[in-house]
Amino acid sequence: MRRRNFVTFLGGAAAWPLAARSQQKAMPVIGYLGLASPDPFAPLIAAFRQGLSDLGYIEGQNVAVEYRWAEGHEDRLAALAADLVTRKVDVIATSGGTLAAMAAKNATSTIPIIFEVGADPVASGLVVSYSRPGGNMTGVSILTADLNPKRFELLSELLPHATAIAILVNPKNFGAGRIEADLQEAARAKSLSLHILKAVGEHEFDGAFATLTQSRAGGLLIANDPVFFSRRAQLVLLAARYAIPTMYEWREFTEIGGLISYGTTLADMNRRKGTYVGRILAGTKPVDLPIVQPTKFELVINLKTARALGLTVPQTLLARADEVIE
Repeated sequence: MRRRNFVTFLGGAAAWPLAARSQQKAMPVIGYLGLASPDPFAPLIAAFRQGLSDLGYIEGQNVAVEYRWAEGHEDRLAALAADLVTRKVDVIATSGGTLAAMAAKNATSTIPIIFEVGADPVASGLVVSYSRPGGNMTGVSILTADLNPKRFELLSELLPHATAIAILVNPKNFGAGRIEADLQEAARAKSLSLHILKAVGEHEFDGAFATLTQSRAGGLLIANDPVFFSRRAQLVLLAARYAIPTMYEWREFTEIGGLISYGTTLADMNRRKGTYVGRILAGTKPVDLPIVQPTKFELVINLKTARALGLTVPQTLLARADEVIE
């Protein structure tokens, strides 16, 4: 049952007219730099294309897109970004958080860059302010790192008898240190023990989950990370195999069997990223586009998964859920 199915964003109107001159010059080229793999991000790429379409830019008709995917290997990002700069693309869009955005920033100071990040783009040095980003960069801040303490609180409410909670963190995530510090503080506030599990990619997932039996954790929180998102099916299956109640950052996890998620709507965010790219192609400068921030977040609970785990979801959580999957 869905009660709120949209997210309202700050940062200007959602649609802008296509510049007439775009039909009088060579087809513009967008460079798309992604940290993860293309297949798991296909729905988000579709939303990005919708944002472009809202401004009249249709891929393959009046705009081209050069995609570069690092397949989860952050050490490839610099070379991929440099390749897009060499190809003289008109604008670069990034996917995969601060690592991808920073690679694009280091590759060019002139080509406009529209990023998507979960961490604070001012604190990470991408831009100078939210309202006037400065330089050649702007984009979308989805605030996912800021939501980890809230996710922890919701998971502890779901598991009132738990004495320990585990978190899974990618140590190569740009904000890994802050994630761990924030959740340590959240655990102390609840008088719970916190066990930190680490995995860089799918080849380390099995080992990380195997340690859950040693930690005696009553629940698990999957920290925000684009590589984790790209391997969400594997993570949801492992959570089911180990029968561990797990909190995720995005609804895309709960839709495929994850127990509970809390975050903004990725599809809407990627559509908005597409509109920003379209505005750049139409002549707007990055400095004139404030950083987009979400103003609403959605709590999604999968009751089928809760029943399989033998959990009774408190009515206080069900009443606050934006969607309950039966």
